[in-house]
Amino acid sequence: MLFNRISYSNLSLISLIEDPVKRAFYEIENIKGSWSNRELDRQISSLYFERSGLSKNKAALSAMVKQQAVQLTPADVLHEPVALEFLGLEKRDKWTESDLEEAIVSNLKDFLLELGNGFCFEFRQKRILIDQDYFKADLIFYHRILKCHVIVDVKIDRFRHEYASQMNTYLNYYKYEVMQPDDNPPVGILLCTGKGDTLVKYATAGLDQNIFVQKYMVNLPSVDDLTTYVADETQKEILRLSAPKADEN
Repeated sequence: MLFNRISYSNLSLISLIEDPVKRAFYEIENIKGSWSNRELDRQISSLYFERSGLSKNKAALSAMVKQQAVQLTPADVLHEPVALEFLGLEKRDKWTESDLEEAIVSNLKDFLLELGNGFCFEFRQKRILIDQDYFKADLIFYHRILKCHVIVDVKIDRFRHEYASQMNTYLNYYKYEVMQPDDNPPVGILLCTGKGDTLVKYATAGLDQNIFVQKYMVNLPSVDDLTTYVADETQKEILRLSAPKADEN
């Protein structure tokens, strides 16, 4: 049985996925890659399933992920959503994490501008110099109705506490260096692939800032392609596991 090859901690993580096709995808990829719990969590958070759906050469993407993945070690064994319907994303041989992030940021800019209601685009990948260090905020808008800057940062990952600190730094920079006397304080929007409400609460509590953390989802061009891929990979894995070993002949 395939599940006998997945650790309890990894099964617990996979069981949280509601979509059966997506869940089966990670079950198969976990078995093929012998992923640790941390690596499985990273692949889910970095939208490997969605990137596979957008990639024409799924085998090449799978090989690249396998090469880059952190494998299991003895230590591993012993011890409200925003829907971004970017239907214009083209097919390509491999969709890496940086490719997907770039595409989301590009389309998100157009998405917000099409909403109207006061969004005025200013910068993309805005470089911010603080002391001797450069930082880059994904998107900067000025909202003419709210009379404030809106800073948007996209993360190909679930929310982590350091993201709130990073956004807080951007907002303070704009408050002290950019904001005009008749402006209102800037607003920060963090878009992540997932979030824990308690962690968001603790990470943002006490910050004198308007920081909003939202989960986003990427609509896939075709779920049928992924369903077929998962079914084929499942059958291959079953055949591989049932094949007699060389030393059994």
